[in-house]
Amino acid sequence: MSWAALTSGGKDSILSCQKAIDSGKDVRYMVTARPENRDSYMFHSANLDAVPVIARVAGMEYVEIETHGRKEEELADLEEGLAALDIEGVIAGAVASEYQAQRVKTITDKLGLELFTPLWHMDTELLLQEVAERMDAMIIVTAAEGLDEKFLGAHFNTDLISRLKRVAAVRRINLAGEGGEYESLTLNAPFFSRPITYTTQEIRSTPDRHELVLGGFA
Repeated sequence: MSWAALTSGGKDSILSCQKAIDSGKDVRYMVTARPENRDSYMFHSANLDAVPVIARVAGMEYVEIETHGRKEEELADLEEGLAALDIEGVIAGAVASEYQAQRVKTITDKLGLELFTPLWHMDTELLLQEVAERMDAMIIVTAAEGLDEKFLGAHFNTDLISRLKRVAAVRRINLAGEGGEYESLTLNAPFFSRPITYTTQEIRSTPDRHELVLGGFA
């Protein structure tokens, strides 16, 4: 039977999907929860229009789950969406968030599904190094002190990792952005048939959040 990868298109969930494929799993579905609430505890909301394109270049079926994004209620929406799929397991990109990992595990246990979280408690610097080596991903949201709009659009490489480490040393952010300090988007990975592209971009800022809004994904 096949597997479903939960993803917002970010580096962690895409790397987890890659590791699942590396291990021989048949990943048939790419599942995205689209929250109406930008401050959802569980799901990202930035540049989700990229994910159907990612699924297409990955040769996977795209499944979108709409949710209001209200705390805890959004979990019922995720459970309902996963229950409709003929799968044996779910892939998630959890790294250190007990909140997210426990809630996805509760859902998969209830549905009798396996849960594959290959990045769980992985050293964050090693994680970023693997992202830089294997994928093309960039920062699309910053939401922490020390991470200003100058980080937007930065691609994960040795230089960006060093910049993030310098901020982490002073501000004590999670290096992988697991605490919501930043969000990312993956433009290419080994299981993509080609990189995804975009044609428009603009920066939207509030006092505590900067977002690179992209459009024209193909």
